[in-house]
Amino acid sequence: MIEFDFQNQTALVTGASRGIGKQVARDLLECGAKLIVTATDRNKESALRNELGGAISFFAVDFSDENSTQHLLREIGLSARIDVCINNAGILQYQPITEIPVSDWDEIHAVNLRAPFLVTQAVAKIMKPRGYGRIVNIASLWGHITMRERTAYTSSKFGLRGLTINSAVDLAKDNILVNAVSPGFTLTEMLKNTRSPDELQELTKSIPLGRLAETSEISRAVLFLASKLNTYITGQSLIIDGGYSIL
Repeated sequence: MIEFDFQNQTALVTGASRGIGKQVARDLLECGAKLIVTATDRNKESALRNELGGAISFFAVDFSDENSTQHLLREIGLSARIDVCINNAGILQYQPITEIPVSDWDEIHAVNLRAPFLVTQAVAKIMKPRGYGRIVNIASLWGHITMRERTAYTSSKFGLRGLTINSAVDLAKDNILVNAVSPGFTLTEMLKNTRSPDELQELTKSIPLGRLAETSEISRAVLFLASKLNTYITGQSLIIDGGYSIL
């Protein structure tokens, strides 16, 4: 069995207090990484430390707020080493295009697209002198296809794929590999909060594998792309949706 080894590596995971982000953070710790994690709510720090354990540096960051984001970027700039970056923080809104306030549009793009751009820019400056880095953006199935009332979210995730492709090209010469993982319907708090149990049950009927994804299944793909085992994959977006998008 192949095991991921992140010993002596430092990984940054944004949006690590729940869902896929928490799972990735937990798995990275178990594989030996030192962690820098972010969450919007500082009150979640103690619970996250207790749950994850290990070597964690925690920052409360609201990526929709410029001052909060800039504070994290300054802290990143002071870091001696960051080997892995997981841009996971994201928000979701359901609104038809005719009813999206500009403020909501700006917020979702600030968190889902602008923040990964700024964080990628900051960590790349640390990775380049070492000639090594792995960046994984958590995109979405809705960055490949879409449904009704997802204009803002879909455009932000399509943009994140564009960021992935172009940053991969720019950073390839420095052995910094940049990829994205695009989860489909995954059992996270976000999904449970936006779908009723009956709706979740109905969803499984449209997925060839007949079930929703577990966060651990998404995390395994993220860890591979973020690990030293990945030596030649860059600029790609891996859809993990149980076959939903091929129908």
